[in-house]
Amino acid sequence: MILNHFTSLQLTEKDKVLLENTFKEIHLKKGDLLLKSDTKVTYQYYVFSGCLRTFFMDDNGKDHTIQFAIKDWWTSDYTAYFSTSQSIMNIECIQDAIVYRISRQDTEKLYLEIPGLESFFRKKMENAFASFQKRILDSLYQTATTRYLNFISKYPNIEQNVKNYHVASYLGITKESLSRIRKDIPKT
Repeated sequence: MILNHFTSLQLTEKDKVLLENTFKEIHLKKGDLLLKSDTKVTYQYYVFSGCLRTFFMDDNGKDHTIQFAIKDWWTSDYTAYFSTSQSIMNIECIQDAIVYRISRQDTEKLYLEIPGLESFFRKKMENAFASFQKRILDSLYQTATTRYLNFISKYPNIEQNVKNYHVASYLGITKESLSRIRKDIPKT
């Protein structure tokens, strides 16, 4: 239920009904594409359960994993979402998922209707921006092993549901390097 995400807000019964009626619940199966590149992006998605992968396909056909979205995360192609341009990202369901979608237009309406909601979303976006910036910096100066250890710390149970090449793509390394790193890490 989408309302569980907004427990930090003081919501009236009218606010709760408005939120429930505005967000659309979507059930996804493993392998479904939630978003394809070269399409208009009008929605952002809240992940209630499951796991999604946001990736970019370069001109050589190699995909680059940008983000894994797990329970309680938000995802979209935000560059396209905020600029109303065509998407360059794809979002693939890699574990059966339930997501809630909301359009930018409906988000703006909710900001006017529910006090505190705009601040709530601003804080979410600030945290996401800081996280992406940290990920970029980490990829510039950290070793692949350190990046992997940070990955399994950030996504503790994800490896059972994600293919090795997705993890390697996220870390910016080859599958073979990932295998070596895993082999060299002491088991606890």
